[in-house]
Amino acid sequence: MRGARRERRARRLRRPVGSPSVSRIYLSPPHPSGREVELVRDAIESNWLAPLGPHVDAFERELSALVGVENALALSSGTAALHLALTVLGIGAGDEVACSTLTFAASANAIRYTGATPFFVDCDAATWTIDAALLDEAIAGRRRAGARVRAVVAVDLYGQCCDYDALQEVCAGHEVVLVQDAAESLGATYRGAPSGGQAALAAFSFNGNKIITTSGGGMLVGADPDLIAHARKLSTQAREPAPHYEHSEIGFNYRLSNVLAALGRAQLAVLGDRVAARRRINARYRALLADAPGISFMPEAPYGTGNAWLTCILVDPERFGADREAIRLALEAVDIEARPVWKPMHLQPLFSGYPVAGGDVSARLFERGLCLPSGSALSDAEQDRVVAALRSASCR
Repeated sequence: MRGARRERRARRLRRPVGSPSVSRIYLSPPHPSGREVELVRDAIESNWLAPLGPHVDAFERELSALVGVENALALSSGTAALHLALTVLGIGAGDEVACSTLTFAASANAIRYTGATPFFVDCDAATWTIDAALLDEAIAGRRRAGARVRAVVAVDLYGQCCDYDALQEVCAGHEVVLVQDAAESLGATYRGAPSGGQAALAAFSFNGNKIITTSGGGMLVGADPDLIAHARKLSTQAREPAPHYEHSEIGFNYRLSNVLAALGRAQLAVLGDRVAARRRINARYRALLADAPGISFMPEAPYGTGNAWLTCILVDPERFGADREAIRLALEAVDIEARPVWKPMHLQPLFSGYPVAGGDVSARLFERGLCLPSGSALSDAEQDRVVAALRSASCR
């Protein structure tokens, strides 16, 4: 019955026939810097069309300098970066890896790619990122059960870093390695330092909806040159330095192309502007919805500055007069894209039955959380349209 009422309300909110057309507002569309054509033309005219080339080398240097991590490896996706991180750290069959449950599936899929088994840890309600105290208990519990726990994949969520001081203390106490899934946090800071240098290895994503994009791509960064060198070898099918094709270990076809790296360089140059724009949009949403009963926002942790990749709200349906899904449908009815907060991994059919520590916090965030349009080119008029449609979903 509730679903039927939602759909009837969504139909009532659709634009009437003959009304002026308006452009669809997307959740997080690409925002070109203006230099993409110039740099891609250079890649094409120089005939560096195959994977690797001068733009790849420059992209690695520029991102390495920006995040303050000495070694960087440009790859085809953030997932590839996570997979290689775990692989070069020696994670494999028979191992268990702790993972944030409130995340996109790639964080956990990369663990399975290695043959290892994930177990999931709930988030902290104050930051929405992995709960360090619960992680400590979960690792101890898995070890008591006979599991060989080797690593932790901590996920920076919606542009906010995890509490890495607390996580490093837990990992050191259990002698496990920490991997930073920074797919969503490029441009954020942790205790004044750029995101990406808080773990042994970190993975960034440049997917089409991220704060900067190479259409599809990623980057692995780390302080240990040997780990990055090994990952670099594996990313090109693990070719040995021989005049013929020689292989002594299994490799992958994971390198970023020179053309896409040119896109990345154009985008990286304006990262600071893009972060500032998204933070302004986030602050404006907070101001515009400050008086909306039952609407609250993802907290910003006191230990850092998020990049506000996506602005996320929580909806109390009793106070607001509509639930998260009713709001999403009301927005969709007027061509505005919104998306529920990540469905926790322990609730996904794929990972049904895997161990989980806690889970209630992330389940509640999924039930009530909604990501609003947050692209860095979002205009005030478009944002006003989002807010008006959101308010219209209330029955009060």
